[in-house]
Amino acid sequence: MTQQTATAADAAVIDQYRIVDEPYYRPIGNEIELYEAAYEARLPMMLKGPTGCGKTRFIEYMAWRLKRPLVTLACNEDMTASDLVGRFLLDAQGTRWQDGPLTLAARHGAICYLDEVVEARQDTAVVIHPLTDARRCLPLEKKNELVQAHPDFQLVISYNPGYQSILKDLKQSTKQRFGALDFHYPARDLEIEIVAHEAGLPAETAGRLVTIGEKTRNLKGHGLEEGVSTRMLIHAGQLVRRGIDPVAACRVTLTRPITDDPDMRDALDAVITAVF
Repeated sequence: MTQQTATAADAAVIDQYRIVDEPYYRPIGNEIELYEAAYEARLPMMLKGPTGCGKTRFIEYMAWRLKRPLVTLACNEDMTASDLVGRFLLDAQGTRWQDGPLTLAARHGAICYLDEVVEARQDTAVVIHPLTDARRCLPLEKKNELVQAHPDFQLVISYNPGYQSILKDLKQSTKQRFGALDFHYPARDLEIEIVAHEAGLPAETAGRLVTIGEKTRNLKGHGLEEGVSTRMLIHAGQLVRRGIDPVAACRVTLTRPITDDPDMRDALDAVITAVF
């Protein structure tokens, strides 16, 4: 394969990660300006906040705004360093190397987003360290190659501090390599606006859903591990827009996913019935 052909093939691979249409994102503070400054400095960033509060949508919006490809990886406890950087594969032509998502992003100047990074095995954190300091490089030990990060590359991670534990938390040696943005559920008026837009509902109906969300969040630590997220409220609204009874829609998308406790389900169902 000629260098020109290889370059064209590489461009085709990374182009599939470009976000063409503007994602809907409603700012809740000055997070856009802060992130743009961090990207200009190529500062690795950490997005912290509860599940379903808009972290992923935010990074999608910023990738679109900055016109950079976005390579996303949902981390899990079985994820290894090879899943990040790549591995040798066998095919009809023999052995070939396949870049992992982190290597792909570093080579081609994408934003690499590691979602819920604390779910990954501890040894994977060591892999990202050389990319998060002045070296900006990625050693591929199995391939005996040192990948120098593209000038446009940035690493972004996210995690939910509410699920921290001794066994599942980032080490200080990792945390201190990143800038951090805190995300929370939006203020009531903003959340109503978001739910109404995303679910295609009147503001009045969206407001009732947000009321339910607020009440469940007050129960966090009092029978619920986590309250209803903005994402879940949007799911409920999408069912309501399709003609499902609001109470039934809320039971399916709100109460049933977050608890199996019969008493708590009854209590939440009573709240839903009262609101609607």
